[in-house]
Amino acid sequence: MIDLKSFQNTSFDLSGKNSLVTGAAGLLGLQHSIALAHAGSKVVMTDVDGSRLEEAAEIVYKEVGVEVIALELDVSNPISVSRLRNTLEGMGIVITRLINNAAIDPKVKSDSTVQSSARLELFDPEQFDLEVKVGLTGAILCASEFGPIMADAGDGIILNIASDLSVISPDQRLYKKDGIDELEQPVKPVSYSVIKSGLVGLTRYLSTYWADQNVRSNALSPGGVYTSQDDEFVTRLNNLIPLGRMAKCDEYRGIIQFMCSDAAMYLNGQNIVMDGGRSVL
Repeated sequence: MIDLKSFQNTSFDLSGKNSLVTGAAGLLGLQHSIALAHAGSKVVMTDVDGSRLEEAAEIVYKEVGVEVIALELDVSNPISVSRLRNTLEGMGIVITRLINNAAIDPKVKSDSTVQSSARLELFDPEQFDLEVKVGLTGAILCASEFGPIMADAGDGIILNIASDLSVISPDQRLYKKDGIDELEQPVKPVSYSVIKSGLVGLTRYLSTYWADQNVRSNALSPGGVYTSQDDEFVTRLNNLIPLGRMAKCDEYRGIIQFMCSDAAMYLNGQNIVMDGGRSVL
């Protein structure tokens, strides 16, 4: 029989947990930080952009009413990641929740020069390497630094923020503009799909690496978030989503709390796709 009392006590409570969010000054990084703070976790917000990070930390304080720790971090730099670990150890903070959110998300813009540079025919190895260093290598570096701490504590969750484009291909028709030559048409670059798919592979790898020390790893793959994008693009994308709309920026808070809590204690090695149903079509 189901123990109803135990079931009802299953909680998203993160009191006593210390969480680290990378790319915390970004759109979703801020939302992840708010979600964790609301659940009772002490939150360490990190980002390479110090000024934006301070602004984001202030937003968390205004909404949740608790102070967060804001520290600059370049996830692509092993020295920076190691320095962060040492700093937190010096503060007596044992990280048991790591949200690998940092990424360079190349936006499709209206300027034709910017657009054309994303095309595969004009592949830029240096830009590709930079995006991989931040979005994928950075996640590996953070896991390699904080995973052993979690293993020693016998408690840990590594959550990699992927994308619905980790399981489906970009539909380049979403970005197509009338009256523009083919080589000038805007596209989602190859780097994004490669990095987000790589994060899912990393998730599976990590899910078995420290499993015997109670360290779990999962991925969250959000769909598109509405941020006042071009009306034509939004209409095209909405038509591909069964729910008929893009996500609101705060709609991933609940899943973050769930995946980082004991409510999901048997979830390991999974990629949870939360995209309004787009990927099932």
